Amino acid sequence: MTEPKPVLLVVEDDTGLQRQLRWAYDDYEVVIAGDRTAALAELAERQPMVVTLDLGLPPDPDGTSEGFATLEDILAAAPHTKVIVASGHGARESARKAIALGAFDFYQKPVDIDELGFIVGRAFHVAELEAENRRLAGLETATPLAGLITGSAEMLKVAAMVERVASSNVSVLLLGASGTGKEVLARGLHMASQQKDGPFIAINCGAIPENLLEAELFGYERGAFTGAVKTTEGKIELAQGGTLFLDEVGDIPLLLQVKLLRFIQERVIERVGGRKSIEVDTRIVCATHRNLKKMIADGTFRDDLFYRIAEVSITIPALRDREGDPVLLANYFLRKFAGERPGAPTRLSPGAIAAISLHSWPGNVRELENRMKRAIIMADGSSITAADMDLGESADVALVTLREARMASDRRTITTALTAASGSISHAAKTLGVSRPTLYDMIRELGIKVPH
Repeated sequence: MTEPKPVLLVVEDDTGLQRQLRWAYDDYEVVIAGDRTAALAELAERQPMVVTLDLGLPPDPDGTSEGFATLEDILAAAPHTKVIVASGHGARESARKAIALGAFDFYQKPVDIDELGFIVGRAFHVAELEAENRRLAGLETATPLAGLITGSAEMLKVAAMVERVASSNVSVLLLGASGTGKEVLARGLHMASQQKDGPFIAINCGAIPENLLEAELFGYERGAFTGAVKTTEGKIELAQGGTLFLDEVGDIPLLLQVKLLRFIQERVIERVGGRKSIEVDTRIVCATHRNLKKMIADGTFRDDLFYRIAEVSITIPALRDREGDPVLLANYFLRKFAGERPGAPTRLSPGAIAAISLHSWPGNVRELENRMKRAIIMADGSSITAADMDLGESADVALVTLREARMASDRRTITTALTAASGSISHAAKTLGVSRPTLYDMIRELGIKVPH
């Protein structure tokens, strides 16, 4: 059986253009509607992922009021639908308004079939990605590790590696920039390990003053120092039978590294001010954003400790390198935080999605989470904009980022197709579903270097 074609709803009252579009888009099942009533009926019955919408619809064929009303009705009934608005009426003003209302993109008439077809193809691609993101976000047990929200191949590989080492007793060192989710992965490792019924104890070694870190880790006896009014167990003891997560282990001072190494080798500790040896059975998982090998060369980190804590090293990619995850996580945080505020926005605008995809996220997942918290407070309407996230300031920015996002995505897709086709334009064009002249034009426009 052949796979059914994706449904494309064309809302257009010009019968000649209807026939042209139906003929041009052979890769889709084209459904035609000539007015708002017919469009909404077809939307309910066929549930298309993508709609092209002419703003000049009856009873206002020379204006835009009926077209904008249709756009609002479509997005109200099916908010995830990608609507591509086309109009020759006051293009810039119409584009600004259409994007503000939630349109995926805007195209100025007269229609160029190849160019509009390319926009339609990108809309289907984005719609499919978002549908998969929603599916993944809705299935908390779909990812290999508990608590991990991801759909990117890069992070799924990391999660699979963590899951594999979880069942063993090897020491694991998680490497990655601040905010990449090292503790989430450490918790996931704990839940997949034999120690899952024991406690998970986390300590950020870089957040505790050097003179207090030893007492925090190893505990102390009453009277060991000023303020030690009672005997207190340290984090290592509290992790008995479970997992001890040492975040930012590279910040531990050299003298304390010696004491930590002794514990890892002998599984015995002494509290500060104490003489009694205490046996502790706990799994050690460490993490750092530092280059420990460079620190070893500089004499600031012990090489024997490094080899004890890094029997397996796992590098966590930055958020910008996890394709699809920024938007996926933004939607996750939107659902999470919106539930705490009555009347909070329920979706991301196309401009916000484009801005999220383009942002470099130097603060990684932590930055994204903070920006979403801000956006939910700042948003006025039912959708979050790029400006709400402090990623843009106007509808003009949304238009630019949509165009840039599409070009960046197109550049990646075409480059991948050309590489797979060993530089053959004909084979790549066939794979991408476009003509050779169209592909040549796109290669020139996007500045792509064809591999030989």
